Amino acid sequence: MIDREQVLRIAELARLKLSEAEIGNFTGQLGSILEYVKQLDEADTAKVEPTCFMEPSHDPLRSDNEKPSLSQEEALQNGPKVKKGFFAIPKVIGQ
Repeated sequence: MIDREQVLRIAELARLKLSEAEIGNFTGQLGSILEYVKQLDEADTAKVEPTCFMEPSHDPLRSDNEKPSLSQEEALQNGPKVKKGFFAIPKVIGQ
């Protein structure tokens, strides 16, 4: 089970300020999550086939083939505003 001090340490690492009520809630919630993970650890997975493979022959990813792409003009033609060859967007930081 997770205790109050561990919740406070996690909150500090995440730079969160928690109220006393939140500390109590998170203590219970995180404890429940850890109990569930503990149950998963106890499950017998000896006969379960792996779902991913480390061998390239089983690699589900496609090969990286070069294809022609849009020209800059074609890519920019649907943008709401274009300025100096780039999409122009409203300033959101430092206003």
